[in-house]
Amino acid sequence: MTSSRLYAISIITENRQGVLRDIATIMVNHSANILMTQQSILQDGPEKGKSYLYFEFEDTEDLGELIADLVTVPEVHDVTTYEPFSRIFGQRVIILGGGAQVAQVAMGAVNEADRHNIRGERISIDTIPLVGEDDLTTAVDAVCRLPRASILVLAGSLMGGKISGAVDRVRASGIPVISLKMAGSVPEHADLVVTDPLQAGVFAVMHVSSKALFDINKIRGKEF
Repeated sequence: MTSSRLYAISIITENRQGVLRDIATIMVNHSANILMTQQSILQDGPEKGKSYLYFEFEDTEDLGELIADLVTVPEVHDVTTYEPFSRIFGQRVIILGGGAQVAQVAMGAVNEADRHNIRGERISIDTIPLVGEDDLTTAVDAVCRLPRASILVLAGSLMGGKISGAVDRVRASGIPVISLKMAGSVPEHADLVVTDPLQAGVFAVMHVSSKALFDINKIRGKEF
């Protein structure tokens, strides 16, 4: 019977064609089900120019044997194990919009997350202040691609147009959206509209918490 435990490893390799294929083949041979992967070229330090690979996976039969086979690949320089991001940073609350409003939502979210995390949960808060329809549309669409993104809060004074379409796409991907009460069409497309930015941050954290009783699905479409 295979284990459902999550694993995370980083691998530093030569930047050569076919290395990723060889590594993936070894992981498949060890029944590792890859859940997330990242790849970049190291820009600084003694390994500058080398390829950095990061994997999160489950169901491998023997992690030690998997690592032993990985280090036999000639291009592999180093293999390091970690705790998965989900156990370190947990679920992510994403806040986008104008600087002043984002700051207030983040304050409410951080204060609420602190209450939950001190009791063993892992909820992280990610913010970026942005203005402009095009930039906000691109950022909202990108939320669907962010690992562990659990809810989006849009904080601003005016949002609409193409941003509303991006909100629909985020919701269709399964990520709920909270909007501050603002001018524009975005509030009409959000799951929940909240007037107080501090309360919006609190609601967002309470929704993703595994212990809070708040569920945005039960009050979808309402305004507070």
